Formats: sequence, C-alpha cells, structure tokens
Amino acid sequence: MPKILRNAPIRTWEAGDNVQGFALLTKKEQRQDRNGKSFLDMELADASGSMVAKVWADSPALNARFEPHQFVAFRGSVKNYRDQLQLSIDDCREATDGDRTYGFDESKLIPSTREDIDDLWRRLEGLVTERVERPVLRRLAAETLAVHGKALREHPAAKSMHHAYRGGLLEHVVSMAELGDRVCDHYRDLDRDLVLLGVLFHDLGKLRELGAMPANDYTVEGRLVGHVVIGRDLLIERCAAIEGFPLDLRLLLEHMVLSHQGKKEFSSPVEPMTPEALALHFIDDLDSKINQLRASRESAPGMQFHRGLGRFVYLPPVEERPAEPLLDLVEPHAEEEREREMSEEEEVEIEVQAALFEPGDGLHGS
Repeated sequence: MPKILRNAPIRTWEAGDNVQGFALLTKKEQRQDRNGKSFLDMELADASGSMVAKVWADSPALNARFEPHQFVAFRGSVKNYRDQLQLSIDDCREATDGDRTYGFDESKLIPSTREDIDDLWRRLEGLVTERVERPVLRRLAAETLAVHGKALREHPAAKSMHHAYRGGLLEHVVSMAELGDRVCDHYRDLDRDLVLLGVLFHDLGKLRELGAMPANDYTVEGRLVGHVVIGRDLLIERCAAIEGFPLDLRLLLEHMVLSHQGKKEFSSPVEPMTPEALALHFIDDLDSKINQLRASRESAPGMQFHRGLGRFVYLPPVEERPAEPLLDLVEPHAEEEREREMSEEEEVEIEVQAALFEPGDGLHGS
C-alpha cells in the first residue's frame, strides 16, 4: 500500500507523494477538457504555501459540496505537470469540527507571513518616526497607523499575485519602506519624507478593496472603485484630520498614490510625473515581483513559465529543503512482512480514510 503523508505542510510535498489532510480552498472553477468532460480547477493553501489542484471527471469529489474560502478535507496525489507541481484530488469535502480529532486546525491553514508581525510593526514605526523629518508628515504617519494599524497587521496585500497571505500587506509595506529608505540614501535629491509616506498609503486602499483572511476576495467597493482611488480617499481623509495640512504636500502624495501602478492600463488614473512617484512605482514593482518569484521557487524550483511575468524564468533552489518529519499513519515494517500480508497499521489507515471520506460517519459533511 503506498505511503500517505498526513497533515504534512504543502511546501514539503514532492512529485509522487500521496497526501491527505486539511487545507483552505482558495479557488474553485468548473471547466471542460478537450473531450468535453467537466473537471474542477482549484487551489489549496495552508500556512506554508499553496498548490494548484485538479478534480477530474472520474473523481467522486467532482460533485461533492465544498466552496471557495472554506476549509476542506482532501486526499490525493502530487504530480509534476509542465515542470510545476499540482495535486490530483481523489476525495474532498468541507471540513467539520469533528475533524479536529484528525488534526484539523484553522490557524495552521491560513497562509501567513513568515516574518514576525510584531517585529515588522516595530520596524515600520521606527522608519516613520525616525526617518521622516517634517513634523506634519510624522503626525500623518502616526495617526494613520493608529487608525488603520490593526487591519494593516493582518491584511493580505493581494488576492493571489503577491503577498497574498495574512500579514502580507504589512510585510510588503515594510519591505518597500526599508528599500525606499536605502534608495533615498543613494539618490539624495529624492524627498525621503514623500517616499516613505507614499509607501505607507500606496496600497492602504486594499484594506477595503479586499476582505481579510481567509476570504481574501474582492469586496463590492473593491470591484467598483479599486484600491488606488480608495487609497487616495483615505489619504485625503487623514490629511483633513490635521488642521492646516499643507495642500502642496497633499497634492504630491495624492499623485503618488494615484500613479503607483505605473501605467494607465494597470489601473493608474495618471502615470508617475515626479521623481518620488517614479521611485515609488519601481520599488513597488520590484518588491511584488521578487515575492512572486520567491513563491514560485518554493513551489517548483527550476525552469518554469511564470504567468504573472508572461515568460519563462529559471529559479534554481537556494538550498535544499530542511528535513522535516512527515507524519505517516503506517508504521514501518520489514519489506517481507509487507509483501506477506496487510499489517494492522495499514488496516488502521484504511479505517481513518473511511472515517474521513465515506458517507454515514459522524465526520462526513452533511
């Protein structure tokens, strides 16, 4: 009987692994193959990463009840398709409270930043208090963090492209702010205050464009207005709370927020027209792309086609994956004993799978 990795982190999966456990379903779309047969194109995620998953026409999971943004119990096999790992799902259903007996824990399934959130917050506060010189802009930054800090610490930076996990927006902002601070050391004619405040506000509209984890989907306001304009509105709101805030500074910051996407076809109402706006755009673009490549490298190192960049990229592994113990319900036995008869441990494995996925058991979703 093939070995099954149970409750192993997604980032540890390799081609040929048979896996079973729990995950957050982040995507589910019904499609048809070349022969007209229906299949499901999905994505599963946990705190360690995510993987594309397929439910083919011959799988009983094709008509099972589970929806995006739900936690699911699954069983399947990992395959290598076009140099990228993907999961072929045999069984899948919505996870239930009864599954906690089998290791279901939501906190382990929400993709999260690997950085320490408290440390990220301290670094951001230090930058805006120690590196911003104008008192009025220091006050703007401090009051913005006071009003939006709780959400900023938890929110994702995107639905899927980059930093799409709990704490991702804070990680993105801190990374950009630290990079922007260094860029200003090199290009001394740049206004450091404007660069750092531009970084703080550029994606702040995502607090209302996207729902918090685990949903991480577009809100109605996000679809109809978008984070760029929402962010400009939040900037105006915070500036208005400071009596006598300089209109010239507000205008320069508005331009940075409105132009940070770089091009009109990328949802920027205007394109960067000041040195600080141009610097903000390139810093944002660099940080988001490096994050995308890091995620791709971790899921499938080597040569691969990157849809976000629209080209092939080569991502050799930085280092070998650390050896992590993988929980296997089947205890090791001598090979000859395996060949002679089914062991008691294998019978236990079959019973566990039945409990998780066969109708009639208390753990099966209604």
